Amino acid sequence: DEGWSYKDVKVGTGNIAVQDGDRVVFDWSGYTIGYFGRPFEAKGGPQGGAFDKDLDYQRTVIGSGTLVPGVECALRSMKPGGVRQIVVPYGPLSYPPEDLEHNKVGPKPTTFSGQRALNFVLENPRVDRTLLFNVKLIRVDKKDGKGAFVRG
Repeated sequence: DEGWSYKDVKVGTGNIAVQDGDRVVFDWSGYTIGYFGRPFEAKGGPQGGAFDKDLDYQRTVIGSGTLVPGVECALRSMKPGGVRQIVVPYGPLSYPPEDLEHNKVGPKPTTFSGQRALNFVLENPRVDRTLLFNVKLIRVDKKDGKGAFVRG
């Protein structure tokens, strides 16, 4: 869990503690801060026509191994409504090098150009591959013990 860092932009509220097995619902954006700060997932871009994207919140189960470890570590100590900037260095806390489609470990960029920008940096040892994630925790759904979740 060492090597990543974060800054709270807004501290969330409530007393819900995130635990393994809980489903977190979050919004995110990502930047290649070690390489010109290029976005690989951004919110608030151009609107209209080909630029319209129907973006939905991301969902993942904490402890399932389906999220970049540095982001999962940061989500574990957040509260709903919180916004956190997370700096993730290249290596074991980042995207795994064998999953270039980002299907096993996310969050996955929603556009082809975003995936290309991310992969350009991750596959290039000549550049700083540090990433910045802006994450907003929308809610925490607690497991109900029957294989489902109680909406938070």
